Amino acid sequence: MTTPRKHIKVTYATLASPDPLLHEYYEQAVVEARPQLGQTHAMYINGEWVTAERTFTTHSPINRTWAMGTFQEGTAADVARAVAAAKAAFPAWRATPWTERVAILRRAADLISGRLFEMGAINSLEVGKNRLEALGDVEEAADFIRFYIQSMEQNNGFTTPTLCESDRHHNRSVLKPYGVWGVIAPFNFPVALSTGPSAAALLTGNTVVLKPAEDTPFGPTLIAQCFHEAGLPAGVFNMVTGGEEPGKALVAHEDVAGITFTGSYAVGMSIVAQSSQRRVPRPVLAEMGGKNPTIISAKADVDKAARGVMRSAFGLQGQKCSACSRVYVHESLKEAFTAKLLALTAEIKVGDPTHKENWMGPVINENAFKAYQRYTADLAAHGRVLTGGQVLAGDGYFVAPTIVDGLPADHNLWQQEMFNPIVVLDTFTDLSDAMRRANDVPFGLTAGFYSEDTAETQWFLDNIEAGVVYVNREAGATTGAWPGYQPFGGWKGSSSTGKAAGSFYYLQQYMHEQSQTVID
Repeated sequence: MTTPRKHIKVTYATLASPDPLLHEYYEQAVVEARPQLGQTHAMYINGEWVTAERTFTTHSPINRTWAMGTFQEGTAADVARAVAAAKAAFPAWRATPWTERVAILRRAADLISGRLFEMGAINSLEVGKNRLEALGDVEEAADFIRFYIQSMEQNNGFTTPTLCESDRHHNRSVLKPYGVWGVIAPFNFPVALSTGPSAAALLTGNTVVLKPAEDTPFGPTLIAQCFHEAGLPAGVFNMVTGGEEPGKALVAHEDVAGITFTGSYAVGMSIVAQSSQRRVPRPVLAEMGGKNPTIISAKADVDKAARGVMRSAFGLQGQKCSACSRVYVHESLKEAFTAKLLALTAEIKVGDPTHKENWMGPVINENAFKAYQRYTADLAAHGRVLTGGQVLAGDGYFVAPTIVDGLPADHNLWQQEMFNPIVVLDTFTDLSDAMRRANDVPFGLTAGFYSEDTAETQWFLDNIEAGVVYVNREAGATTGAWPGYQPFGGWKGSSSTGKAAGSFYYLQQYMHEQSQTVID
């Protein structure tokens, strides 16, 4: 039996380990996780753990011989069963007082926090995250739930009195759930981005069908266990694993009243387009990536800027939609900044991320591994690779952090999201020109700025076209949002709604408004 562990909180803002027990607990959890690898896992439909006709096996990107587990290959028929269960459960769940829904989801958050190290260890092995990134993913899942609970409570379940014509009139605005909500989660934050949208939908009275990423179904399966143990009624939450078929079937199903999708621009826009053609339009909350810039003014602190760029460009191997992939540095600081960034990058150890000394792990799969090789070959042909550009030895998908200079301004990789540990540098002499280039992409997710001048800072905040911006952030130039602290959402092609997860305006998107007037 596992000894009870003290709760230690890690966020993306700190990504530090002040308590030595964190490492002890994590390393013990990795040892305990090893025997769980290779087991068979079920889907979750209508309150039961069920199987499909076929299965698939996932492998750790750390070592391709490590089978993470065997999972169910869900089909369109399995999605139909899950949607039918969610539709049948919706009337009773909608009628459940919001305070009771809050109580159940609060138990789920506590269960997730209680399994922090177990789930963090699985997360490292499944995704290739270092211990702090992996634990942060799990903790963020619990904090998403708690923040949305707080939002429900502060808004009294989103029932609001409005102006009345007389004492006999009783007017109010009530937000009500849509029905069955589909959640399609990405591979890079399989715990937090399965949990956050699912919890938002559930708290607001919707029922949920979750489709995890094919590469990373283990973490979401553990979340499904927590929702089950928290006491969600049968059919209220469902999970179908598999590849493209269940995802497409979920989007196409006529009884799915809303969709939350996190992933590529191409897929997100196809879901938006498909949903707009339905007989009854439905909300689509699509978070679709970024091509995130950092501007370094002549008045910047070079040490802060270099550390912030390094952490944002190479954290989680650049596989964050918020990763810093473009840097515009004032020409007067170019030499000093580049030298510092290269020195910090040289200190990065790449390898099995469950080992404390390794800050970078592998990229997620063979497609990402091959894409890295294509990108770096292209960049070497058209620019100067200052460091990196190579695949590394090992049984996993290990690649070197890469810094590129001298890339022509019209090269497509200034515009294309790479989702790899690659950052491209350029110089400027005029801040307005740097801002023009920073904004000249179809995305607008995150951005960073470094300057010790308050007037320049305000100018940056007034002109940057991105949903999440940071100034002088050493912990990450463009990364590190946390529920309740930094709402996370994009502008332009990064988001279909312009509203951010973990914000004051997020839950309202899972409900439609009804104006009620009763006259005595």
